[in-house]
Amino acid sequence: MKAAATVAAAAAVLVACSSGPREAARSADGTPARLKAAVGAPLQACDALPARFAFEQTQLASAAAVAAGPVVPNGHAVAAHCLVKGQMRARKGADGQDYAIGFEMRLPQAWNGRFYHQVNGGIDGVVQPALGALGGGPLTGALAQGFAVISSDAGHTGRQNPRFGAEPQARADYGYQAVGTLTPMAKALIVAAYGKGPDRSYIGGCSNGGRHTMVAAARYGEQYDGYLVGAPGYRLPNAALAQLWAAPQWKALATPDATMPHPFNPTARIADLGTALTAAERQTVARAITLRCDALDGARDGIVAHTASCQAEFSLERDVPTCSGQRDGQCLTAAQKNLLGAVYAGGKTPSGQTIYSPFPWDSGIAAANWAQWKFVNSQVLDPAAGFIFMTPPRPLDPFKVDIEDGYKAIYATDATFRESADTVITMPGKENPTQLAALRARGAKMLLYHGVSDAIFSASDTAAFMQRLDRALSQPPGGAGGRAADFARYFPVTGMAHCTGGPATDQFDALTPLVRWVEQGEAPEALTASARGAGNAGGVNPELPAGWAPSRTRLLCPWPQVARFQGGDLESAASFRCEAP
Repeated sequence: MKAAATVAAAAAVLVACSSGPREAARSADGTPARLKAAVGAPLQACDALPARFAFEQTQLASAAAVAAGPVVPNGHAVAAHCLVKGQMRARKGADGQDYAIGFEMRLPQAWNGRFYHQVNGGIDGVVQPALGALGGGPLTGALAQGFAVISSDAGHTGRQNPRFGAEPQARADYGYQAVGTLTPMAKALIVAAYGKGPDRSYIGGCSNGGRHTMVAAARYGEQYDGYLVGAPGYRLPNAALAQLWAAPQWKALATPDATMPHPFNPTARIADLGTALTAAERQTVARAITLRCDALDGARDGIVAHTASCQAEFSLERDVPTCSGQRDGQCLTAAQKNLLGAVYAGGKTPSGQTIYSPFPWDSGIAAANWAQWKFVNSQVLDPAAGFIFMTPPRPLDPFKVDIEDGYKAIYATDATFRESADTVITMPGKENPTQLAALRARGAKMLLYHGVSDAIFSASDTAAFMQRLDRALSQPPGGAGGRAADFARYFPVTGMAHCTGGPATDQFDALTPLVRWVEQGEAPEALTASARGAGNAGGVNPELPAGWAPSRTRLLCPWPQVARFQGGDLESAASFRCEAP
């Protein structure tokens, strides 16, 4: 016990001494500080870690060497590493159930000196393999690049979903506290394994993982140097309620009594809401958007790159034929147009309050993932909002939600839940993120990406955050803005659905450019993305248009820039340049 305590104490000292954020000071001219590059180290301990490592309310269940090769994410073999499994803060919940923050950590034999906190999607509840997934169709994960990586279940297990949200501490862990609890432990474990702490620390994920990352930036800004934010559901309760607002309206347009298999329960069936807007009808809308907007970037290539201009150019009413007779897939009825337009506007409560964000028109409306979120997940996932995002918690029927009451419940508190779901789940300061000025000053960076055709979290909401961030970082405060780009850059992915897929070049490595930005001061002027056609090691995207080259490449430009065609090969990113809109 004495040896374990000594290891823990030494770890704490080394973590404090190697804390990258404290080494940088604000520069004299107000520009961000420059952070030093990470330096790697060999793994010194693996099997002995459970016996040697001690940290408050932490139990390591196992630590075992994993040889190079067996783990092959996206076709890339991962080098030899140590796999550690454990849990933190085991307790009996107020509901009588057992809770803990379960985690696994993978520690490379040849470590690059960096720590990556992999925050996961959905409503968590499962310890996903700590491979450092990057969202989209990544080239590699953080583990394959030499990072020490942690992944967790955010404080509850699948058997408790979604009712964990009715247990106050479990809701708080899911909202933000699991990240705050795990981070110092993970850094101390790195010290115990390598004899030194991480020089640079990164956190990233897509969807709910993007939300976790933005919340960490606001709440734990001193702990991380780089934030990789994918499709951020940073207003997750509002997005879920917008889905529940639309569900009964889709059902009213669907084929009466049409059902489909429940995706998680083979003996159950759910309403087939997809009959309200069929795949053929969505393809008709996608063709109309593409016909109107494709050439706005100078190239007719099946990619609507100039998203902002498309919102002004495209008209659902004018550009999509209105059915004069029976639906045949080539037109929409007036009722379909009215509902689709309202969904894209973000939905409103009966009193007229906008529930969520507007969505941008984009060709990926035809993607299967778009239909999955609108027609399936709105029935089987979004009702979890009642337990996780509302006070007091309650079960929800997706077709009988009191939207007015549900909206108020997101912001409500009571004697049990003293913080509202909005406070616990969403990013603090999201409307005026002035607290991120401290991250900018010390040299931390944030790189965001978002599929423009995301059906659950709106790319327009991410753009709106960037506008607010720019104003928050303006000098003097309240000025015209213009300082966000040296701290945060947002890369929309046209055609891409939620985190991946759709008619898009959705395979890219956003982590390497983020590291270069943090540690070398090299800001990413563009990311190069590729299509996942036949033979792609990361998996083939079945929704690529037939006319595309299987390895088509495109530039992803920092918002609000647009990739404009300069002439040459339409299949090559080299033929495009990022320019002001």
